[in-house]
Amino acid sequence: MEDTKLPPVGKSGYFEIRLESIGGLGANLCGKMLGELGVKYLDLNSVSFSSYGSEKTGTPVRGYIRYCEKEKEIRVHSPVISPDLMAVFHQALLKDKSTWNGCDEHTDIIVGLDAGQETLEEAAFTKWKKCYVVEAQKIAMETRSRINMVMLGAIVRVMGFARLEDANRICEDTLGKKYPDALKGNLEGIRRGYEEVREMTDIPRKPSDSFRSETIEWGYDTAPAGGINPCFGNTVTADLSPSRQGYIPVFRKEKCINCGLCDSTCPDMVFQFAKGEYNGREMMVNQGLDYYHCKGCLRCVDVCPVNALVKGLEAEHPDKEYFRTNQDLIRMPDYYVKKGPDAYVTSESYLTEKRMGGGEI
Repeated sequence: MEDTKLPPVGKSGYFEIRLESIGGLGANLCGKMLGELGVKYLDLNSVSFSSYGSEKTGTPVRGYIRYCEKEKEIRVHSPVISPDLMAVFHQALLKDKSTWNGCDEHTDIIVGLDAGQETLEEAAFTKWKKCYVVEAQKIAMETRSRINMVMLGAIVRVMGFARLEDANRICEDTLGKKYPDALKGNLEGIRRGYEEVREMTDIPRKPSDSFRSETIEWGYDTAPAGGINPCFGNTVTADLSPSRQGYIPVFRKEKCINCGLCDSTCPDMVFQFAKGEYNGREMMVNQGLDYYHCKGCLRCVDVCPVNALVKGLEAEHPDKEYFRTNQDLIRMPDYYVKKGPDAYVTSESYLTEKRMGGGEI
């Protein structure tokens, strides 16, 4: 990570960065700041843009940045296919194999890890140059900043041709006037991301013939007429957990009065109800929530009248993952993790599957 004056030239003739994220983690703003950083403080030509839909929390977002010398003109405005540097804002995104598309032995990778997680099994099947990790969510919570600011600091460090001072200046330009009260925390988040990003050297590598080779199935010559979206109404993996900011609603069943307000306010229908008995009468009883689809908005905590749902640190509740409840830790059915347009499964489908004794519906 030595400082240089000019960015290294990649295969495309530019230095290219791709940000892999989901709505809510701030990748769009991070990409804009990296683009402005090149023009304002690195004396480079740069271009940045993002690819996203409605930018709803939990939906896929990709950011693209290109740098080149000032004497050269950037005439390419297509998405970055083979990045020189790829930043993954949450390690859960690595479960989607398309995240790794275009990575090769020339690609440096930065992954935002969950606190305490040190394994990157998915990386063993992919070519890359060096892999760096940073506990982005933990640092963001401790500094009261955002994950995108921590990742910005880490990206600037790994790029090697920018300084921490440059990242601080672009942060002050972008956020100083608009959010002056949050500037101190964001600058601290950038500093810690810059200083605490580290290289992972103990990731197992598979033989070269076992590397995944992901191909783009639809392109200019193969896409169906009409521009059909193959993943409609869907986050591809149907996993909203990466969008959480370190907090989750913790369900305390003994306090629940089964009023259903949590289910009414939840934007992602994560609460599970089943027939049961409450106060001597049969009714639909709250079984808890499906953390696989919970993005941590905490609206249910705000609306609960009896504190049956409380705000908790996700790192302190490692058992709250995938399809589980606090009572019997029901494992998520295998078909929940299918990719494609049919990946979303409703609560009703799940209950039907349970009545049928398991298996695909």
